[in-house]
Amino acid sequence: MAYASLGTIHSNIGETNLGAENTRKAYELRERVSEREKFYIESHYTQFVTGDLDKASQVCELWAQTYPRDSVAPNNLSVIYDYLGQYDKALAEMREALRLDPAGAQDYANLVSSYLSLNRLKEARASAEEAQAKKLDSGYLRMLLYQVAFLQNDAAGMAQFAAWVADKPRMQGLVLDFETDTAAYFRAAWKGSGVFPSGSCLSRAGGGQGDIAAAYEAKAAVREAVFENVAAAQQRAAAALALSTGRDVQYGAALALALAGDAARAQALADDLAERFPEDTIVQFNYLATIHAQLALERNDSSKALEALQAAAPYELGSPGSATFNFVSLYPAYVRGGVYLSRRQGSEAAAEFQKILDWPGVVINEPIGALSHLQLARAYALTGDTSKARASYQDFFALWKDADPDIPIFIAAKTEYAKLKELG
Repeated sequence: MAYASLGTIHSNIGETNLGAENTRKAYELRERVSEREKFYIESHYTQFVTGDLDKASQVCELWAQTYPRDSVAPNNLSVIYDYLGQYDKALAEMREALRLDPAGAQDYANLVSSYLSLNRLKEARASAEEAQAKKLDSGYLRMLLYQVAFLQNDAAGMAQFAAWVADKPRMQGLVLDFETDTAAYFRAAWKGSGVFPSGSCLSRAGGGQGDIAAAYEAKAAVREAVFENVAAAQQRAAAALALSTGRDVQYGAALALALAGDAARAQALADDLAERFPEDTIVQFNYLATIHAQLALERNDSSKALEALQAAAPYELGSPGSATFNFVSLYPAYVRGGVYLSRRQGSEAAAEFQKILDWPGVVINEPIGALSHLQLARAYALTGDTSKARASYQDFFALWKDADPDIPIFIAAKTEYAKLKELG
């Protein structure tokens, strides 16, 4: 159980390799534990090591039936539903966990997360305040409050997170990461310069391990790729892979390289993921589908791209990343929207980008949250609805009012908008 607990802790904070290593060790020793502890170990093994979420949910359901007063089973089941994008189910399970353990700080934080994913921001904030009133505050709860504040355009609320962790060294990297994501969302200058912190810098600020630094780098690589900064995307992807080959890190690097047009390296990473994680639900039905679709799009094979993304449809609303790798949600929809744009199917493209905008509590400050306004404008332009196209361009420009004018996608957007205005 000590190994199992270590596995959970490492996985929760983004140290995925250490999480899997300790959970695997616990699984090897599981015949020496109680029945309840065996449920704990087996559910986490299928979640953190093999990644088979269907099997993990089945173990948790049996665990809940066998030990109906144990709050950990519905808590874990709620997390699995989050990964799968089944947020109503996640909320129901978290309510049950909190009913069983009203003093559970983690349960309260997860309840806030469920409300946040469903964009029920008032309930999210109220639940957080209730937890704090009961002296059940935590770093995770504060992190979620930052996200609520971001969605409510509450700059003071976001600043409270940084103030709260001022005397907590291990959380400094997470604060910098959040601030970096938010600045990048608006493509604002990072503290007076256009240079965003490296993953190693962010990790050192919080005393993190290689997996965490790698996650920051992979996140930055995808960010630069969707902004069409090809060289920067390739550099950050290489930096991520030099630090870790963890599942989520490798996906981020592969996606960035696919978006940046480096098909050979992206395909090699995808092949390796497929071989290393044959039972992993997220890898097989979300990550690989997205990479393969983007690679097909680069080959101008839009039919193959749409075919690849069919596998992702039941899972694409999910939030499969950890706290340090929280940007991987809804990329299948973003890539699918890009495929429809390439086919000049404006209505279909608009539906995909609107899907992203309809889930702000899942997307939070991912770059595609801002860029979907631009892509929606392009989709409306294809349909001939210039009024909606202009409005969406203006929404995007309002978000990027302080953006670096040299960003390739920003230059393209301004050119497109100028042509649209000429049409009247």
